[in-house]
Amino acid sequence: MQNANHQLAQTSLLGVAYMVAGIFALELMDGTAKYLMMDGIGPVQILGIRSAIIVSLMLLFYVKKRQLSQLKPSQPTALMVRGLLGFLAPFCFFKSLQTLPLADATVVFFSSTFMITALSWPLLREKVGPHRWAAVVLGFAGVIIAIEPEGGGSLISYAYCLAGSLAYAVLFLSGRMLSKTNSIISLVFTFNLGIGLVSAVFMSAVWVPMALIDWWLVLVCSLLALGGHICLTTAFAKAPVGVLAPFEYSALVWAVIVG
Repeated sequence: MQNANHQLAQTSLLGVAYMVAGIFALELMDGTAKYLMMDGIGPVQILGIRSAIIVSLMLLFYVKKRQLSQLKPSQPTALMVRGLLGFLAPFCFFKSLQTLPLADATVVFFSSTFMITALSWPLLREKVGPHRWAAVVLGFAGVIIAIEPEGGGSLISYAYCLAGSLAYAVLFLSGRMLSKTNSIISLVFTFNLGIGLVSAVFMSAVWVPMALIDWWLVLVCSLLALGGHICLTTAFAKAPVGVLAPFEYSALVWAVIVG
């Protein structure tokens, strides 16, 4: 019993490390995306190109290794639905960044911590003790006091951010459920493929010409997203949601610095 508890603690610690690393990568990605949108490039265009780069890189890598089967999901329908719905999380957050400061948007996006913690019991049957709820509630209160959000931006931007946080919560809870029967790589691949398919539908209507520097920034954005998605998906596969949720607040440090 003691060995089992020790192993669970080690696995949870590893999950936390992946969580913090993934959030760091995604905050840098958000900052890069905001810079691109300040240059007039819309969220759909960024997501479409980003997904095309990520899917292509993953295909090339696993074809070269002759391990293409690792990308094949064991539940293709469930994973594709997850990927299609997953479009909403980055799209809504990127839309909010068009008018909201990065730090303010991050504070609102932290509502996903409550959603993940609250939904982890009915969906995953994971125990969420009072100390974890206290960490989430006190952490969020501390974030609001520390950052003093200015309230800049329109109400619709805050609504986009809140919708994105709900999509994020559902996305990663579903990832934890599906990780029991699917590999981390197949989860990341189908997620980005789904985003790419949705973006492709609207791409021609929103496309604007891009300078060479913008293409390089989208490539950076894609690599950061790929690394962040792998880290977060791995984190939720290794550790209980209630353990990981409070560590989302590490995004605040990066959001303030990048913003």
